[in-house]
Amino acid sequence: MENREESPANEQAITPPERGLLHIWQSAGPSDQFCPERVLLSRPVLQATLGEHHGLLLTQGGQVYSFGELLWRDLSIPVSAPVLEVSLLGKTVVRVAAGGFHCGALSEQGSVYMWGENTAGQCGLTEKGTVTNITVSEPCPVSVVDSEVVPPAVVRVVDLACGREHSLALSSQNELWAWGSGCQLGLVTNTFPVWRPQKVEHLAGRHVIQVACGAYHSLALVRSLPPQNYSTQNTPEKRERGQSPHYTMTEREDTVDDAHYCPLGVELSEVLTGETSPRRRGPRRRLQRGGRSAGSSPGSGAGSCPFSEDGRSTTKQKNLLVGANLEPDEQTDHLTQTDRSPKSHPLSGWRASKNSAFSDEVELQNLLQKLSGHSLEMQHTSGPGDTDSLSSHTSDDSCVSSTPSTDLFTSSYKEESSLNSQTTNNSGVSGPYSSSPVCLEEVRLCLETEKKALQGQKSSSLTNINQKGNTAANRRRSLPGTPTHGSPRRRRPCACRPSSAGRTQVSAPEEAGDGLPSLETEVWSWGRGSEGQLGHGDQLARLQPLCIKSLTGEEVIKVAAGSHHSLALSAQCQVFSWGSNMCGQLGHVNSPVTVPQQAKLSEGLRVWDVSAGQSHSLLLADGDCVQPILLYCGQHQEPMSAQSERSHRNQRSYQRSPNRVESYTVRPTLLPLCMEMGYISSVCSGGQSCAVLADQNVMGFISAIHELASRERHFYCWLSSVRKLLLTPLRNREGVCPSLGELCTHLFFSLCESFVRLSTLIGRHSTCLSYFLRDVQSRDVTSLPLLTHTEHFLDIYKEYFSALGHFQVMGGFQSLHKLSLECLGSQQTTLAQLCVSDQSGSGELDLVSLLYWPLQQLHHYSRILLKLAACYDVLTIEYQSLHQGCIQFESLSLSLLRRKKEAETTFLFWKTHSGKHTEVLRLPQRRVVCESSNRSLTLQNAGRFSNHWFILFNDALVHTQFSSHHVYPLTCLWVKPVTEDSSGLYAIKITCPEESFTLVASTPQEKNKWLRSLNQAVDQVLGGGGQGSSPGMTAMSRTASYTFTGEGRFKDAQYMGGWLAGRVHGRGTMKWPDGRMYTGNFKNGLEDGYGECIIPNKVLNKPDTYQGHWKDGKIHGFGKYKYASGEVYEGCFCDGQRHGYGMLSSGKQARTSSSVFIGQWVQDRKTGYGVYDDITKYDSFLFFKHKKTSI
Repeated sequence: MENREESPANEQAITPPERGLLHIWQSAGPSDQFCPERVLLSRPVLQATLGEHHGLLLTQGGQVYSFGELLWRDLSIPVSAPVLEVSLLGKTVVRVAAGGFHCGALSEQGSVYMWGENTAGQCGLTEKGTVTNITVSEPCPVSVVDSEVVPPAVVRVVDLACGREHSLALSSQNELWAWGSGCQLGLVTNTFPVWRPQKVEHLAGRHVIQVACGAYHSLALVRSLPPQNYSTQNTPEKRERGQSPHYTMTEREDTVDDAHYCPLGVELSEVLTGETSPRRRGPRRRLQRGGRSAGSSPGSGAGSCPFSEDGRSTTKQKNLLVGANLEPDEQTDHLTQTDRSPKSHPLSGWRASKNSAFSDEVELQNLLQKLSGHSLEMQHTSGPGDTDSLSSHTSDDSCVSSTPSTDLFTSSYKEESSLNSQTTNNSGVSGPYSSSPVCLEEVRLCLETEKKALQGQKSSSLTNINQKGNTAANRRRSLPGTPTHGSPRRRRPCACRPSSAGRTQVSAPEEAGDGLPSLETEVWSWGRGSEGQLGHGDQLARLQPLCIKSLTGEEVIKVAAGSHHSLALSAQCQVFSWGSNMCGQLGHVNSPVTVPQQAKLSEGLRVWDVSAGQSHSLLLADGDCVQPILLYCGQHQEPMSAQSERSHRNQRSYQRSPNRVESYTVRPTLLPLCMEMGYISSVCSGGQSCAVLADQNVMGFISAIHELASRERHFYCWLSSVRKLLLTPLRNREGVCPSLGELCTHLFFSLCESFVRLSTLIGRHSTCLSYFLRDVQSRDVTSLPLLTHTEHFLDIYKEYFSALGHFQVMGGFQSLHKLSLECLGSQQTTLAQLCVSDQSGSGELDLVSLLYWPLQQLHHYSRILLKLAACYDVLTIEYQSLHQGCIQFESLSLSLLRRKKEAETTFLFWKTHSGKHTEVLRLPQRRVVCESSNRSLTLQNAGRFSNHWFILFNDALVHTQFSSHHVYPLTCLWVKPVTEDSSGLYAIKITCPEESFTLVASTPQEKNKWLRSLNQAVDQVLGGGGQGSSPGMTAMSRTASYTFTGEGRFKDAQYMGGWLAGRVHGRGTMKWPDGRMYTGNFKNGLEDGYGECIIPNKVLNKPDTYQGHWKDGKIHGFGKYKYASGEVYEGCFCDGQRHGYGMLSSGKQARTSSSVFIGQWVQDRKTGYGVYDDITKYDSFLFFKHKKTSI
């Protein structure tokens, strides 16, 4: 203990680190109250986490420090001198988590260590203790074991989150495990506490990315299922309501409209708590400084999460099961633990009895439903020591929140319940499990009174049933799914996945192929919802995880849970908040607060990290400069004395529902002095405290990383706005095809698709950079996506700008501008604000410059990588990698800039030379390089009055004469300068496969211009860079395809293979329209060497085939010829005929018998010595010249 209590601050303050600087303060108030305290440690802080009144620090090297009110040790440690957790030394901790009153740590090997309060089982069944431990003073290992595999395997945990009475662990298989007490566990159980971690089966088979714990609710960020998998959740024959949260829009509306059916919506009631738990067998006590004893944690009475379901038959069964689990002595102990009077809980004894006065099952079901639906606030006064009672009666279990609410959905219900609440006063019931002491007769009268009003209507929602006609959007928000074992189970191998230890933050979600975070996410919530913190449009509890439908498609990348409110951060830097807004912690005043609403941020602020405390929210955002800024909304901490502060803290600790405070901030406001903290990398909140981790800008490295991430987030927000305001409305417009034309419509759709792919890449990249910043200390700069996914970035940018150039060349922007004026209307002004270019002109040019703006981002990549490279020595791997990336992005930037100019030049060319004869040459991928309309280039020996117009495109040279034109593909074009002679002609010789001609330039300058342009164009089309090609040095030998059009033996034939100076040369394939095909070697335009030929035989409907040697376009040498008739000749050929020694075998297809001739041939005839053998007749002949002799 002495070692633990030694404060390392004195020795560690000597050499403060440059990274991982921790600043912590109480909830912000006026500017003079914002005084962050710097925590000085010798090692950088990798992670900070805050509980209700304590906190944990994880430093470099895996050491863990604690500070605050360590009630499980009866210690109060100032934040300026945190104490080292000695028992965790050597464990290499990579993650810490602080719950309401307990702590957790995660080792590099994936082991979990828990300590602190354990009255609700939130620390699990540790190896050193038993289930009777109400506190665990030292970190003890908690085993997470998967018993479903054979043999049972230890689960490796990669993330940890803690609430007040529960703990959640995320495994390396992206599955969720829970232990503790309450419906916030999401487990299918009615026995609490849950001492051993159990898998949350409702999320089995889903890829959980991140988890967060509020006081009594839980959030999970889950990767969306592929679209094709949604239809497999339910059988097509029968789809029960609530069996799966995945519905079509029509099904969802129809289902919700059916009498507000809410399968998972349950109204918690303290009446129904009968679970066996060691922590229920005696009053809960927690040691405090000065020998005080107090109730353990707020909400202690609800750890068992009593519930009444939506009025179906399962309600009775579950409640009877709960009662049946109790032993008689345990039931008595439960009923008398506070006032020692069995009468304090008459309903519990009635519920457990099978011979109840209400034997009718239907009436029993209705009674339990009404008890759940009308559980009323307790107006109970307790003494200073009666903290259990205080905790139980300030519970957020009750159907009606104990504090004023701005939720319009609950106002009508509160008015109804206010009359009934009068019957709860002066009841004399003070037991922690007692509810409103309404006798059974009063309950029966209440049922009879309201039976007519509720007859034919069933609702498990707190919403007034008269509001049934609300919009379909609000109805859809509250649609849940039911607990089911039919969720897809992950097929996991026994072997664990590769270790990701060493990361202090949850690794970014990865796609299967590229490893970048996914933006296709969903937010799931479960637990208590009395303040709307679950986001399903009501204030009901959810026993199992349920998807928040309104956040699907919002690209949520992080979730945070406060005590009674929730936050979600999207990739577009938007913050969604819901739940309690008593202190303005949601950042808006919108209604209802039971569904996610967007926080009101000042224009130009982009949030990239969020955290939530008890009654405040802290946001980290990009401002006008590179350095991040802090935004705060919520309660202001007013100055108070130490004694009043301690009393106020204890009072707030025991409340399950928040109270409205006098001073708070609704709209997120800038915190002063945040710029003096340095470059903030992450924020943390808990209780009434806030903390940030910051880094100093050493050698400009940190500022460069922040600049890259900030610029990328801004870029993605810009892309999303353009997509939302411009491309999506235009693409969905019905008249887009008639306005643009068929070709331009196709090009526009291709442009939209490539824009979406670019936008998705940038969104995932910006998200990855945000993850990188939160863990910049333990990340390697070579792991930046710009370096690890360089080719992917280059390909996506090339694809987008190619599609953009194609659309521009075909004149699509002219029609698109007219269409945008009709479609966008008043949004034209907003769209003009997105155009950051300084160019002015028509709307057409504005659209062009708007869509070309992403080109600047490539230059930004190059510049930032160069900055980062300057921070390393030139011999290091980091420098080499950064420098190489810088060169690649800068090269692509220059290349795309040239393509942009080529597209602009080509569009102006077609606009100037419009006409039917030129429109035939207009292709999307074709770019003009130069042309000779000024008679700068003409044909040699052309007539005086002839008109020759040469146009050089990026893929062909076009010779136009009057209304006719001839196209020469550049792949089969050879350029050679003609040496100047006494004639004084500045000539260029052009060689093509079927003709050659000479061009004459008007001046030497024109000759050099055309020669350079031709060589560069040919070099580029052949796969070269098109730069630095010397005149006359373009490859004479190449591989290309060509279709012959002129007369000759190759007429209409298609050739693919080698060329040399305009002639077929090398190996290639020639295909004729009649079916002939030759594959083999060519020389000087003819077949020469070894080759294979197929010659169709139309008579026999089978081809002749030859395999052998050729010479000068004819069969010459040794080869094998298979005739369609079945005969096979294998021997020598000369000039296409059988000549020399050879063997001819005849098959049954030619005649009734088979025969073989082996001998000499001359000009395709048997001549000279040979042997003819008829196999079937046993006849043999000798040939001498042209005579046959029998032998």
